[in-house]
Amino acid sequence: MLLDCGGKPLDLSEPRIMGILNLTPDSFSDGGRFNAPDRAIAQALQMQADGAAIIDIGGESTRPGAEAVSIEEELARVIPVIEALAPVLDVPISIDTSKPEVMQAAVAAGAGMINDVYALCRPGALEAAAGLSVPICLMHMQGEPRSMQQQPQYQDVLAEVAEFLRAQVARCTAAGIAGHRLLLDPGFGFGKSLVHNLHLLKHLDVLVRDGLPVLVGLSRKSMIGTVLDRPLEQRLSGSLALAALAAWQGARIIRVHDVRESVDAIKMIQAVCAVE
Repeated sequence: MLLDCGGKPLDLSEPRIMGILNLTPDSFSDGGRFNAPDRAIAQALQMQADGAAIIDIGGESTRPGAEAVSIEEELARVIPVIEALAPVLDVPISIDTSKPEVMQAAVAAGAGMINDVYALCRPGALEAAAGLSVPICLMHMQGEPRSMQQQPQYQDVLAEVAEFLRAQVARCTAAGIAGHRLLLDPGFGFGKSLVHNLHLLKHLDVLVRDGLPVLVGLSRKSMIGTVLDRPLEQRLSGSLALAALAAWQGARIIRVHDVRESVDAIKMIQAVCAVE
């Protein structure tokens, strides 16, 4: 499958690595490291050199307990960096936002994908995305970032996540968004307990069978820290294990902080899968 990301192709015939570039002071893993434009640009170029197939740029943290950011502040964080990177990156840029104004400005600046943790549920987001000819990733989240991890509850997490995503796909297609522009993200860590996350990953193939490309974000997340009893800076091995499991089950985009190591892990998965 080949996605047209604002004129830059993204080949999803095999699993690909999405590099995370947080332009925020408060992201859970790397907040403040790349919120200066020169450092952000250097990091994006390094991730491309390390094998990232797409760079995901965000200007508002969605970690548990994160505070909301104004439209003006988010635009000020992301647009100058996208404008600087779009002409020099060979790979597409994804904009990690739920605000319609940021979606429109980011695509105008050179972003080729929208990655929305609210799955276009915020006012005006569906209409804005429908008017932009770029792919869109729809993510499942129970609750809001500030409170989503307090007491997440499901009768059947897999069925409920799948039902939500299917409903959002139907909503998008009814609004005129072609199915080939859509990707799905089960939203690991977004309103889900450890058991919920593990169950979703074990049965990720159920979402893959729906036929749309699946994106997963597992890198350095608290589920790794809980299972391994490791702080953020010691979660690489756990992140690679989960990335490999997701790719093995058919995920097509793996969103990561550690690009070079993740590319190596996915190459090994591909080598095994290629053998008859």
